[in-house]
Amino acid sequence: MLAQAVEHLIKNIVDFPDDVSVKSHENSRGELLRVRVNPEDIGRVIGRGGRTANAIRTVVQALSDHKVRVDIMDVRR
Repeated sequence: MLAQAVEHLIKNIVDFPDDVSVKSHENSRGELLRVRVNPEDIGRVIGRGGRTANAIRTVVQALSDHKVRVDIMDVRR
């Protein structure tokens, strides 16, 4: 559910929504959401001073009942 919510949120921010993918991984530290976006959209998703990325992380923590990390990457990696 969290991965779908993050994907929906980010697809509405970027210029290339078809390049957005969110994958969820469980590890010992909790859940990890890996967000991949087009390299041209990475600045838009992170935002000035990381404000947009922090806002996304805040929304995810509000929706979740456990520890969740959100990593934002471009599709080249």
